[in-house]
Amino acid sequence: MPRPLWAGAISFGLVTIPVKIVSATEDHDVHFHRVHLTDMGRVRTRKVCELDDQVVSQDEIGKGYEIAKDQTVPVTDEELEQMPLPTAKAIEIASFVDADTIDPVRISDSYYLAADGQVAAKPYTLLRRALERSSKVAVAKFAWHGRERLGLLRIREGAIVLHSMKWPDEVRNPDELAPREVEVGEEEIEQALELAERMTIEDLSGFHDEYREALEDIIAAKAEGKPLPAPAEDEGKEKGEVVDLMAALNASVKAAKESRGEDGEDATVHEMRPSKKTAGKTPAKKTAASKKSTASKKTAKKTAAKKTAAKKRSAS
Repeated sequence: MPRPLWAGAISFGLVTIPVKIVSATEDHDVHFHRVHLTDMGRVRTRKVCELDDQVVSQDEIGKGYEIAKDQTVPVTDEELEQMPLPTAKAIEIASFVDADTIDPVRISDSYYLAADGQVAAKPYTLLRRALERSSKVAVAKFAWHGRERLGLLRIREGAIVLHSMKWPDEVRNPDELAPREVEVGEEEIEQALELAERMTIEDLSGFHDEYREALEDIIAAKAEGKPLPAPAEDEGKEKGEVVDLMAALNASVKAAKESRGEDGEDATVHEMRPSKKTAGKTPAKKTAASKKSTASKKTAKKTAAKKTAAKKRSAS
């Protein structure tokens, strides 16, 4: 089990469930050191007091809040832990809501709640089964890392998960980011829905971090003195290039079908028809011209036949 990050309890009405918070995710990023390029020596961040210009050790550093330009109030970790809040050492469930009413943009970090000791087994199981049988999630408040947070409790594979959430006033209004209203045809919407259907998968287990893998290949090549991998070709369109949206959707559906081994011939469901003006006049002109050409050929043949007959009569 990962190292616990926090220990306390879930407060559920009059029920108390001792728990420990452990991280629900792992960091697989490639981390770099800052180095001096001439000799590869490590470059570190020094913590220096701006008053005496002396390097300060970690045990000499604390928290302080500036209440005026030249007045700072020190606040200790012990004082923060002893604040008169019910959430100081508890994850206090405040209410329950339908799971589908939670906006995903409000969800931040995720943690597993592990039962802390045998005394927690029964109430932990009680809360887990209650959440499993309903379509609801628990909304809770808890204090952690120097601030009170809003949390969400739900079940994942038999474990209670705590999602840290943004407060309502921490989520920006996206209205000003939306584009101006434009006309989108029903056929375009239907084709987009078909594309979404063709791209639907069962789960996300097939995804992996290609950037990290490429970065590891570069590091391995440099460590072994080998040439660096060739850069990927940029096949994307230039920024701002206008494309035929329907043609792009049709091509995307066809590509999605082919990637699944399906026949892509029937991917196009929308024909880009010519305008009424073109459709109404152009065929008519062609037909008239064709008839005129045929009539001219017939007249020429009759004239030639008459001349031939006149010459025969003259000769006789």
